[in-house]
Amino acid sequence: MYINDEQLREFLGDSGLVSEKKFDAVLRKAEKKGVSASDMLVSEGELSEDDLRRSHAYVLGIPFVDLSHTKPDLNTLALIPEPIARRNNIVAFRQEGNELEVAMLDTDDLAAIDFVKKKTQLKILPRLTDNESIKHMLRQYQKSLRDELGDVIARESQTLEKFGKLQPENEQDLRKLAEGVPAVRVLDSLLRHAIVQNASDIHIEPREDALLVRYRIDGLLHDAMSLPKSASASITARVKVLASLRLDEKRLPQDGRFRMETDGDRVSFRVSVLPTHHGEKTVMRLLREDVSGFTLESLGFHGEGLERIHEATRKKTGLILVTGPTGSGKSTTLYTILDILNTPDVNISTVEDPIEYQMPRINQTQVKPDIGFTFATGLRSLVRQDPDIIMVGEIRDRETAALAINAALTGHLVLSTLHTNSASGAVPRLLDMGVEPFLLASVLQVVVGQRLVRTLCTEKDEQKLSAAELGSLEKHADMGAILDALKDEEMISKKATWKSISIAKEKSTPECESGYSGRRGIQEILTVSEAIKQLILEGASTDKIESQARKEGMLTMLEDGVYKTVVGTTSLAEVLRVVSE
Repeated sequence: MYINDEQLREFLGDSGLVSEKKFDAVLRKAEKKGVSASDMLVSEGELSEDDLRRSHAYVLGIPFVDLSHTKPDLNTLALIPEPIARRNNIVAFRQEGNELEVAMLDTDDLAAIDFVKKKTQLKILPRLTDNESIKHMLRQYQKSLRDELGDVIARESQTLEKFGKLQPENEQDLRKLAEGVPAVRVLDSLLRHAIVQNASDIHIEPREDALLVRYRIDGLLHDAMSLPKSASASITARVKVLASLRLDEKRLPQDGRFRMETDGDRVSFRVSVLPTHHGEKTVMRLLREDVSGFTLESLGFHGEGLERIHEATRKKTGLILVTGPTGSGKSTTLYTILDILNTPDVNISTVEDPIEYQMPRINQTQVKPDIGFTFATGLRSLVRQDPDIIMVGEIRDRETAALAINAALTGHLVLSTLHTNSASGAVPRLLDMGVEPFLLASVLQVVVGQRLVRTLCTEKDEQKLSAAELGSLEKHADMGAILDALKDEEMISKKATWKSISIAKEKSTPECESGYSGRRGIQEILTVSEAIKQLILEGASTDKIESQARKEGMLTMLEDGVYKTVVGTTSLAEVLRVVSE
């Protein structure tokens, strides 16, 4: 719904929130920057986002509701799945007959309203609300799920314990145990809880006297709950049934996969079962199958680095690499680039292990090393499938590297990942694999090095860098280059110095105890310029290549991390924790 500037000016003046003179000054700034007056009022600190929403609600005649102390009916709340509520800031709080009142931060989010309407088959009545109300209502989901999970565990654990003491060994008895109601309910609750908590991994670990369940959330492992040790057999058997693994094999590691859909989220679970001293340990990696909605900006790319990536994607041939350790978000970055390239006029084929996200119009192939179908054999076949763009999940060996380079030389744009500690480290790594320097120099376009840092919650503290901290950072980072990047992207004023600007710091609140929620990338983007091509031909070291890239404007991961502490994405402690790992 559109509010013209005159309506907003008149209301704010009458209510005494912003004088008409001040509004006119802000409006002139907004017109120069090409943004709305509403956005400029918030960015200039004249209005809070919640005050602005209240003003909009009044002008538009939409009811404004304060739910910050409301105890909702959990059945009404559950009409909107928690992931949808959290993602779209929309909650159901009152139902009368066939009418459902929903509170939102943005009543123009028609897609969210339409989703709720289709799911509930009710007439939707949108209401505007504030951030505090949304936070309070979202906490009720967690309370509801914890209560439900606790009830299930308490109710079914005794039954699991009784069955577990029988210690069945043959496959038929194990299958019967796995398909029993207690095992099904407990594991289903664990999986759903992990999805809601936005966990990336679930660890189910047999100990001497208990079965410990841990979730990896935002890169760190947390104890979730402890089950009776005797529940181990039935829980492990249930996982094996879902992942189509052998139930009676307890001596060898097994790998599998299964999928589940909950509250509109499709999630694949990559399963690894490993024999340990106290029994079989199970680890499940959660892979959200829907990659849509990601953008390079949302992953943390910005400024000149972002332009370097876009420039490389506009080329028809060449090699784009994403590097970093396991769990650094390489696959998500690759898929996001593929999503940008995925237009009807190109043929995109991939060879992956595993296929982490399923994407429309892309031909995705899963390698099967046990039958001889490796990255190399898959890539060799792909080039005969008339592709324009090829994605290779990972370059692991000399043969795959040679084939990827050859594909890039023969008219294809090739994307892949590599396990190195930095962007500049990709060059020596490929040369060590036997790639000829003159071939690598001619095809390599851009290399992205990245890590994931935890992002700060909405409420955060600020601090100034002390002289000691600044001195320590200057030994490893070009603080002037970071300042220039911040000024070029208009994140700080042109006259700002490190003495005058603040960096963000975590703040513990009841809603966000750790001060962090979610993760985002810190990146370094190395473009292969003529000077770097010459260094590749000379077989230069990682340090020499990085030094040249920094002269050409590349921010290192540490420098990008410091940049993101100034813009409020993460904290300095978190950046230093990640880059020193």
